[in-house]
Amino acid sequence: MEDNHQSRRKFIANAGKATLAVGLSQTILPAMASRFAAVNHTTAIPYSQQPLPYGYKDLEVAIDAMTMEIHYTKHAATYAKNMAEACAAEKVDTGAVKLEELLGKISKYSGKLRNNAGGHYNHELFWQSMTPKGTEKPSGKLLEDIEKTFGSFDAFKTKFTDAGKSRFGSGWAWLIVDKDHKLVVGSTPNQDNPLMDISELKGTPLLGLDVWEHAYYLRYHNLRPDYITNWWKVVNWEVVQKRYEGA
Repeated sequence: MEDNHQSRRKFIANAGKATLAVGLSQTILPAMASRFAAVNHTTAIPYSQQPLPYGYKDLEVAIDAMTMEIHYTKHAATYAKNMAEACAAEKVDTGAVKLEELLGKISKYSGKLRNNAGGHYNHELFWQSMTPKGTEKPSGKLLEDIEKTFGSFDAFKTKFTDAGKSRFGSGWAWLIVDKDHKLVVGSTPNQDNPLMDISELKGTPLLGLDVWEHAYYLRYHNLRPDYITNWWKVVNWEVVQKRYEGA
C-alpha cells in the first residue's frame, strides 16, 4: 500500500511539473523570447570599436580593400580613442549612460566629445549596414513602408542618393524613423547624426552612408555619385530591417 501511495505521489508530482512546463512554454517563455528578440533589434552601439563583420577585401564591388583598412584602422579607430579620452575628461559614466543617450544631450558637452562620439557611432552603424551578400532591396514591412512613403523603392534610392550627393563638404546621408514613426531621408554635416539634440534632422537612424572623402577618394577620387551607386550593392537590408522593427 505504501508503495502505491509513493507511486501516486510521484505521478502527481511529475504531472504537476509537466503542467508547469506547458504553462511556461505557452506564457512566460514566449514573452522572454519576444523580449530577447526586441533587444536584438535595437540600435544600441557600444563605446568601444567592434571587429568588422567581414574582411577588408570583401566589399570590393563597392569599396576597395585599402580604403576599408585605412578607414577602419585609422579614421574610425581615432574617433573611438578620442571619444574615450573626452568621456574620461568630462566624467561620462559610460557604464550607466548609453551612447545613444549621450548623443541625445550632446549640446551639454564639448566639441571634442560631439565630434568623436558622433564619429564613433556613425562608423559602427555604417560597418553593420554593409555586407558582401547585399541584396537589391529589403522585404516585408520595411519595403512596404518605403514604397508607401516615397512612392517606390527606386524613388527612395534617388532621394537618398541625392541627399548624399548634395551634402556640401563632409557628412552623412540617412534613412531614419522620426518621432511620428515616419520614414525620412536627409543628411547631416561632419560627424553629426539624427540622435543629437543639436541636429536639424532628428530620429532613429536605420541606414547611414559616409560621404566624407576618406570613405571613397582612393578609388573614386572626386566622383562621389559613382561611389554611392556602387554602395547600394553592399547594403545589409537584413540589419536595416531589424533596426526598423526595434525603432
